[in-house]
Amino acid sequence: MNDTSGLPIAITSLKSNLQYATLKTLSLVSISVMSPQQTVQELFRTADCVCFDVDSTVIQDEGIDELAKFCGKGDEVKRLTAEAMGGNMTFQEALKKRLDIIRPNVGQIREFIEKFPVRLTPGITELVKELHERGVIVYLVSGGFRSLIEPVAERLNIPTINIFANRLKFYFNGEYAGFDENEPTSRSGGKGLVVRRLKELHGYQRLVIVGDGATDAEASPPADGFIGFGGNVVRDEVKKKAAWYVTDFQELIDSFTIQTKS
Repeated sequence: MNDTSGLPIAITSLKSNLQYATLKTLSLVSISVMSPQQTVQELFRTADCVCFDVDSTVIQDEGIDELAKFCGKGDEVKRLTAEAMGGNMTFQEALKKRLDIIRPNVGQIREFIEKFPVRLTPGITELVKELHERGVIVYLVSGGFRSLIEPVAERLNIPTINIFANRLKFYFNGEYAGFDENEPTSRSGGKGLVVRRLKELHGYQRLVIVGDGATDAEASPPADGFIGFGGNVVRDEVKKKAAWYVTDFQELIDSFTIQTKS
């Protein structure tokens, strides 16, 4: 006959060991789970593609506001820009309204570029250089105008084929004729469409978008991560949507140093 007198004790001991092992496993799992901010930080450190907004992110100004001031339409356009970036109207509505007010001609565009050189945001040159050295592909994805962004790309050694922005149209005599409404960046959701196409075309697995506005935040997803930038202007509604919000590009540069040390 088998002795079963010690069986209850053995079962109790086994249960205790299983509970301990389960708790230990859960503890380890909880330690390894990253916060939303840490997730975006890790995505950025290992990114194979980074898309930057331009106005108030890569550069210190809103290009369309500065162009409007140059053309004598500054106050009207600045108000519409604030509404557009705050998400209070569709981007295409705001773009059309602003351009209908400014109506810049070819001569004004050329003169503006000559007289008002690009004001890069501090730290962006070093950040883009660091990304390039790491083999990360960098794009400029903007609701601004390609003609104003090309000098920015040149300063940062970003190929012009990596610019996705709006194209102005002119009549044969150089007068304003509108903008290309087929450009995805001319409408709400356009940046997300650009991101999706880039991922499909190039197979990027860890694409991060960086910007200050509502159109940048809404592009993630399909972007794998969004970093809100408030170094030039802080938009509260964008800050709330960003798992990682920075006010200095040095924070992004330093994240690579943290990775190296760890």
